[in-house]
Amino acid sequence: MNWHSIPIKEIADTLKTDIQLGLSEADFRRRSKEQGHNELPRPKPFTKIQILAAQFKNPLILILVGAGIITVFLRDFSDTAIIAVTIAINTLFGYFQELKTSKILESLRKAVKTKAFVIRDGGEKEIDQEHLVPGDIVIVKTGSKIPADGRVIFANELRVNESVLTGEWLSVEKTSAVVAVDSPVADRSSMVHMGTIVEGGEGKIIVTGTGKNTEIGRVVEATEGIKEEQTPYQKKLSGLSRLIGILVTVAVLLIFTEGILTGGNPREIFLISVAVAVAAIPEGLPMAMSVILAVGSQQILRKKGLVRRLASAETLGSTNIILMDKTGTLTEAKMKVSGIYAGENIFSDNVEQPGNDMTFSAMTALKSAVLSNEAFIENFDGPMDKWIIRGRPTERAVVEAGIKAGIIKREIEKKEIKVSEIVFSSEWRYSAVLHEDADGSKNVYSMGAPEAILEKVSGIQMGNKVVRITKKEIEAIINKSTELASGGARVIATARKEMKDHDDLNRDLSDMIFTGLIILTDPIRKEVEHALNSCRRAGIRPIIITGDNALTAQNIANSLGFEARSDNIMEGNELDEISDDDLPDRIVDIKIFARVAPVQKLRIVSAWQKRGQVVAMTGDGVNDAPAIKKADIGIALGSGTDAAKEAADFILLDDSFVVIETAIEEGRRILDNIQKVITYLLSDSFTETLLVGTALFIGLPIPVTAAQILWINLIEDGLPNVALAFEPKEQGIMLRKPNKKEDSLINQEMKIIIFVIGAITNIILVGIFLVLSSWDLDLNTVRTVVFALLAVNSLFYSFSCKNLRKNIWEINILSNKLLVFSSVFGLVALLSAVYVPFLNMILGTVPIAWSFWYLISGLAVINVFLIEVAKYYFIKNKLTE
Repeated sequence: MNWHSIPIKEIADTLKTDIQLGLSEADFRRRSKEQGHNELPRPKPFTKIQILAAQFKNPLILILVGAGIITVFLRDFSDTAIIAVTIAINTLFGYFQELKTSKILESLRKAVKTKAFVIRDGGEKEIDQEHLVPGDIVIVKTGSKIPADGRVIFANELRVNESVLTGEWLSVEKTSAVVAVDSPVADRSSMVHMGTIVEGGEGKIIVTGTGKNTEIGRVVEATEGIKEEQTPYQKKLSGLSRLIGILVTVAVLLIFTEGILTGGNPREIFLISVAVAVAAIPEGLPMAMSVILAVGSQQILRKKGLVRRLASAETLGSTNIILMDKTGTLTEAKMKVSGIYAGENIFSDNVEQPGNDMTFSAMTALKSAVLSNEAFIENFDGPMDKWIIRGRPTERAVVEAGIKAGIIKREIEKKEIKVSEIVFSSEWRYSAVLHEDADGSKNVYSMGAPEAILEKVSGIQMGNKVVRITKKEIEAIINKSTELASGGARVIATARKEMKDHDDLNRDLSDMIFTGLIILTDPIRKEVEHALNSCRRAGIRPIIITGDNALTAQNIANSLGFEARSDNIMEGNELDEISDDDLPDRIVDIKIFARVAPVQKLRIVSAWQKRGQVVAMTGDGVNDAPAIKKADIGIALGSGTDAAKEAADFILLDDSFVVIETAIEEGRRILDNIQKVITYLLSDSFTETLLVGTALFIGLPIPVTAAQILWINLIEDGLPNVALAFEPKEQGIMLRKPNKKEDSLINQEMKIIIFVIGAITNIILVGIFLVLSSWDLDLNTVRTVVFALLAVNSLFYSFSCKNLRKNIWEINILSNKLLVFSSVFGLVALLSAVYVPFLNMILGTVPIAWSFWYLISGLAVINVFLIEVAKYYFIKNKLTE
C-alpha cells in the first residue's frame, strides 16, 4: 500500500492498532505466527556437506575421479591410492578455506543486534527487532537504527540518514504529513525505512512493513533473483579442463584403436591406454591451484580483506573496471568540518581548515558554533583521544573541529557560565546560548541556517575589528552559501553579540555580529587517492556510481583526479532513456553516474560486461546489493549492510579502500603463479604423453610405466608445484595492464614452452631410450634411466618457471626457500625410488650405475637452456606483457 499518502487514523484502522497503547501481547503473538519474524530474506548458509561437495565441481577433480575409477577396475590399487590422496588433499584445502570464510562472515552478521523500543499494552519495552510486527508502535531516537518500515505519526526534529537505501549522505527531515501518492522512495518524508539511521531528533512510527515486505527486503529479494555466474577464472579453468579432457580422450582412443587394428591384446592395449591417460592428466594441478588460491586469500585476509570464494581471488587481479559507490566507499559517510569562511576570506576563495593556526575571525566563528550546540563529551575526564562525543551529526562535527583548534566547550564554560539558551528548531532554524563571564559581561553565541542568521546581523567580524555589514555583502554571503550547498556541503552560519546587563536571551535577537560560515562535508577517506592512482597505473579504470547528486559527486571526483565534466557525467534520468542495446556504446567515456537507482546500477554493470570487461562493484548499502552480485567481483564494506555482504565475493573488513589495491596486487600474483604451475605441470604431462605415444607408434616398449609416471607427477612434481604457489610478487606487477576477459590461462609463451620444448625433449628421450636399448641393457634399467631423466628434468626446470618474464640469470633462484627444499626432497625421493628395494618393487625400477647420473644431469641442463632461449625470445619481443 501507499502508506506515505494515507492519513494516520486510516492507517491505524487498517492495521487494527492503537496509536497510544500499541498492540497487545496477544495481537503480537498472533501476527508473528501469521507473518513470521522481522528478518530480511537471505540464503541459508551452506552446510559442511554442501561446502565439501562443492569442491568436486572443479572439472580437473572430475577428471582425476574418472582416472581413479579406471584404476580400481584394473585392480591397480597403488595408483588408486595415490590418486585418492591427491583428490583428498585438494578437496580439503578448498573445504577448510571456504569453511573458515563462512564462519568469519557469520560472526560479522551476529556481531550486530538491533534493538527496538516498542509500545505494547500501553507500556514501553525494549525488544529485538525481529520481534516486530505490522501495527506495532515504535519509538525512535537519535542514533537508533530504524528496525522496520513505518509511517511517521509523531516527529520532533526527526532526521534520518537513508544512504544505505538511496545513496544520499545528507539526512532527510521526517514529518507526519502525507505526501503525494506518486512520490519516489527518497521523497517520502512521512515514511522511515528499515536499516536507515536516525541522525537527530525523535519520533514515533507505526510499523507498516517487516522483513521481505520492507523497501530493503524487496531489494534483497531482487538480489537473490540475480543468477550468480562463474567468475572469469572459473570459465578459463573450465576451458582448460575441457581441453585436457578432450586431448586425453582423443589420445586414449587413438592408441586403443591403433593397438586393436595392429592385432594387439585388448587387455594389454587397454592398460597402455590407461598409462597414456595417467601421463596426460596433471594430477598435481588441482591441488596446486587450490593452494595458490588459499595462500592468496590468506595474504588478503591479513590485510583485512575477506575472500568469500576461493575462485574470486584471481578475478581481482584481472579486474579492469571498478564501479565505486561514493558514500561510504570513497568517503567516510560522516560529517566533518572541512573549512571555515570568516573575516576577509568570506568574500574570497580562501577557506581555513580547523586547527591551532586559525585566524582570530575563524576562531571566533568556530567558538560561536561550539558553544551554541547541544553536543557534549560523554567521558570528559578520560584521555582526549578516547573522548566520545554525543549529539546530532552536525553538532558532533563542530565539537570535534573545536577540540582540534583547542576550543573545548567544557573548559570555556568554566570561565563563561551558560545562563540560558534557545534550542534549535526547524521553525526558527537556529540555536543560541547566553554566557556570562566572571566580570559580569554577557555574550550571545549563535549558529544556524545562513538565511536565518543573516537576517539578524548588522555587523561582521573582520579580524579583531567589527565593521557594519552591507546589503551587498549579505547577498554575497548567501550566494557563497548556496554555491557550497549545491556542491553537496552542509553550511551553517555563526554569529555573536555582546549583551547589555539588563538584556535577556529571546528569539527577537537583532544587531548580531556575523562571524563566519562553517562548511561540513563527507570527507574522503585518507587512503583513497593513493589507491586510485595505483589502480590507474595498473590499467584499471575507476568509475563513480552514486545515488547522490551530480555536482556533489563531481566535486569529490575531481579532488581524486577524475577530471569530471558535464559531458562525462550521466544521471539516472538520462540513463532511463537509453536502451540496453545502446548503453554499452554510450558509457565508454562516462566517469560518473549520478542519481542512479539500484536497477540502474545493475544495468551499468551489465553494459560494461557486454563490452568484455572484468567488472568490480563496490558498495555498502542495500541499494548496492544487486549490482554487487551481478559484477564479476562484488566488493562490500565490512561495516555495510548484511545484504551487501551476502551479495559480495570480497569484503573489506576495516572498510579501507587500500585493501582493494592490495587484493588486486595479490590477485595478479595468484594469476602469475597459476600460470607458472600450469606451465610446469603441463610440460611434464605433455612430454610423458608424447613419449608413451611415440614409443607405441614406432613399436617400442613403453619407456616408463604408469606407476613411474604417477610417482613423477605426484612425488617429484608435487612439492615444487606447491612451492611455486608461494612465489613472491614480481617487480612492477601493478604497472602491467590487466589481462583481457577472453585471454586464455595458457598464453603464447606458455604454449611454446609446453608443446615445442616438450616435443624437443621427447625426441631426446626417445633417442636415449633407443641408444640404451641398443646397449643390450634390460628393459627395467632403460626405463629407470628414462624415469630418472624425466624426474631430474622436472626438478631443474621448476626454477625456470619461477619467473616467465625474466631469464633465470636475472632472478635470485634461491629466493623461494620452499622451492629449494622441495627440489632437494625430490632428489632424495628419486634416489630412494631407484635404490630402495621396497620402492623398486612398487615402481618397477632397478638400481643404476652412478655414471648414468652424468648423462641425466647434462640432458636436464640442456632442456633448461632450451626453455630459457624460448623465454628470451618472448621477453625481447614483449609478448609476455
